[in-house]
Amino acid sequence: MKKLLLLGDEAIAQAALDAGLSGMYAYPGTPSTEIMEYIQSSVDASARNVHRTWSANEKTAMEAALGMSYAGRRAMVAMKHVGLNVAADGFINSAMTGVNGGLVVVSADDPSMHSSQNEQDSRFYGKFAMVPCFEPSNQQEAYEMIFDAFETSEKYKLPVLFRITTRLAHSRSSVTLRDAIPEKKLSLPVDPLQFVLLPSIARRKYKSLVSSYEEVKFDIRLSKYNHFKDGSNRELGIIACGIAHNYLIENIGESNKEIPVLKISTYPFPKDLIKDLTSRCREVLVLEEGAPVVEESLRGILDDGMKILGRLDGTVPRDGELNPSIVARSLGLPVESGRDVPSLVKMRPPSFCKGCGHSDVFNSLIEAIKPYGQGHVFSDIGCYTLAALPPYSAINSCVDMGASVTMAIGAADAGLHPSVAVIGDSTFTHSGMTGLLDAVVKDSSITVIISDNSTTGMTGGQKSQATGRLEQICLGIGVSPDHMHLITPLRKNHEENIEVIKREMEYRGVSVIIASRECIQTATKRKKDESANA
Repeated sequence: MKKLLLLGDEAIAQAALDAGLSGMYAYPGTPSTEIMEYIQSSVDASARNVHRTWSANEKTAMEAALGMSYAGRRAMVAMKHVGLNVAADGFINSAMTGVNGGLVVVSADDPSMHSSQNEQDSRFYGKFAMVPCFEPSNQQEAYEMIFDAFETSEKYKLPVLFRITTRLAHSRSSVTLRDAIPEKKLSLPVDPLQFVLLPSIARRKYKSLVSSYEEVKFDIRLSKYNHFKDGSNRELGIIACGIAHNYLIENIGESNKEIPVLKISTYPFPKDLIKDLTSRCREVLVLEEGAPVVEESLRGILDDGMKILGRLDGTVPRDGELNPSIVARSLGLPVESGRDVPSLVKMRPPSFCKGCGHSDVFNSLIEAIKPYGQGHVFSDIGCYTLAALPPYSAINSCVDMGASVTMAIGAADAGLHPSVAVIGDSTFTHSGMTGLLDAVVKDSSITVIISDNSTTGMTGGQKSQATGRLEQICLGIGVSPDHMHLITPLRKNHEENIEVIKREMEYRGVSVIIASRECIQTATKRKKDESANA
């Protein structure tokens, strides 16, 4: 069989293609971005004309994937964990409508917040929506699981949640491929009202959803990934979920015959699975990446005084990413430390790239806003958030995608003036446009600076839906042409840009300043490509 050396993200993408994927939908977000990038660069996907363009945000991606499923074909949507919050409306309701073609929703969690605002655990969403959830422990398992995820989705007519974490997404391993299967044919739902959630239909479908969720826990496609391996030691049994099982095996070895181990990689699972382990052992240690989802369930299921160790009692740290050393410490095993990190690669504070247009935007804004003092600038999520750090120290909020504009509205409502929002072009079309519409309708006294670098820079330079459209969008939303300005953030334009920002901050109404300059990274790459093709 053919083998490839793949990232976890790439293993998922390759599996989806081999499982007959017809449509891939996503918005860039670390650590999930490489799934779409792999499919976009796939020769096979190109030859088959698999749909694979970026979406405006995670909600539109989720709903487009549901539409592909409605038409009977297999679809996948991928996002980082906070993206699932954006897609939650469509995701939760897709469990109610059910699906037609198989639909897999990949959510990549980021424990330890390497590139995220929080540390949420997507398994909660799986339980909340009452859909099957797969959580692979390594790259090969991720590849195999995608096939079962599509089949489970089609068998139960439910979307399937596929939860991974950063370390699995971004580490490589050899993956053995299966024979590819063909794409599904176009076919509409048998029930013409399946996707119509009128209350009378939704009530009926909710009963069906509850029944399916109870049934799915006994399905062989899920249960084959959850297995119990007994051991001779009756003092401590271990439950290891997803990639935590990999970390455990690194410590105790595949051939361990002493410690009873229950591996859990799919949800929901039957109660008897837990009792196979707990009936044999005096204490149980739960190892899971993210929140204590299983540990909390375990306490509710047993309620018999059994000692349960894990994140809740402090045996495992309550927050942060797991690794083999943390697992070894929780088992009382010696912890091996590697070589000292060379000074050359030690952690350094992040900063703007040399030649980045965002830095010129903030240099002008800092000068313009100086008379008003601190506390007037609301930022969004992107490279420009680095302006929170010295030497800029220029922004006062960064909460979620699009929140810069709406928080500026609220602060203006409270009487703060000037109230300035700074948002990137991709984030503006992701979630900022609706906030600007609110501002126009309310005639809020805010100044919105769209720092336009014509790409989604923070995740590596993916396509921005805003490129070439920002001015038209803002005017279409209703921004007055008299308070709509285009500037170029270059050092030579510094004084001129300060004057534009000053003037618009003094205006009592909605003003928009679009500061356009191509991302230095994508510009460099583009010029290299142009030279190579010349």
